[in-house]
Amino acid sequence: MKTNRILVRSKSKIYPIYIGNKNIGKIKYLIEKKLTGVNKICIISDKNIPLHIKKKLNKSLQKYDLTVYDLKVNEKIKSFKVANKIIEALLKKNFNRSDCIIAFGGGIVGDLAAFIASITKRGIKFINIPTTLLSQVDSSIGGKTAVNTLHGKNLIGTFYQPDFVITDVSTLDSLPYREMVCGYGEILKHSLILDKQFFNWLSKNGKKIIINKNKNMIKKAILKSCKIKTKIIEKDENEKNLRKVLNFGHTFAHGFEAAKSFSKKLNHGEAVILGMMMAIKLGHERESLSYSEMIQIRNHYVNLNLPINLGKYFKKSDINKIVFFMKKDKKNFDDKINLILIKKIGEVSKSFNYSLHADKVRKFLSKQI
Repeated sequence: MKTNRILVRSKSKIYPIYIGNKNIGKIKYLIEKKLTGVNKICIISDKNIPLHIKKKLNKSLQKYDLTVYDLKVNEKIKSFKVANKIIEALLKKNFNRSDCIIAFGGGIVGDLAAFIASITKRGIKFINIPTTLLSQVDSSIGGKTAVNTLHGKNLIGTFYQPDFVITDVSTLDSLPYREMVCGYGEILKHSLILDKQFFNWLSKNGKKIIINKNKNMIKKAILKSCKIKTKIIEKDENEKNLRKVLNFGHTFAHGFEAAKSFSKKLNHGEAVILGMMMAIKLGHERESLSYSEMIQIRNHYVNLNLPINLGKYFKKSDINKIVFFMKKDKKNFDDKINLILIKKIGEVSKSFNYSLHADKVRKFLSKQI
């Protein structure tokens, strides 16, 4: 399979994303070509990545002074405590700004590693190797870093673009079905906010991506998703305007996750899929999304068995907690909750934000359970 290259031209940095199959072994060549002066490398990785893939990466980097942190991954490791522990160790090893951190895992690892890279000595070199479908189409692109707090998810962070990204579809071979669904949710999101033709293609090929793990279909979906997200980031790197559309479904999702205390009962991707359905229903109720298009999207959910029923995860007694965390969302600037809605498949509302008072959000969610 050919490796494709997408160039992200953000205002702060221009960097490539390499998308292919079994291309992790190219990292040594890319570091030597693009990152001169690297002596020490810290790999922050997910314990669940198969050993043969880890060995392949380590073997490629054996000429460097390697430090490896193999973490048991959950949302709780995205914290100041974990970040500080790793930073102190890097400083003790005298990591310089010319040295490098590599994120090797999903979005949680990527967020944490990028955050550490951004604040250690005010920024050291950073490479992202996303190993989940979700991270390959979402968090590895765009430079968002974050840790969580008791007040909510991703409330502390920076914008810090990687030096390059390596996406290897072979890392998805061992990915559980549930995680494939999570990644597909972000792919679907990109189609719903900006590309109806892509949505129609997904309607025909979704099962080949999620169930069959057809590498050619997966690669096409990743490429298209990355191009959509790259296009947005190039116009609005720091989420001042257009980039807000990427939060479609996420305000609901962050409320859902926090209300579940970031448990495995509802992971991030599932929360986003569920959050998008809430935003779709609200878009039909409050904006101009037609009934026929809402049903078209709903049928897509049902056909792929995506999370659709809020009542499966929450009771009416949970609504106050959900809304409490939605109000904490960093996109809110007043007492209202700001949401991204679509007016039709492939197009968001022109104002980007739709604001609702918390009591109206409570009332809306009550009708969904």
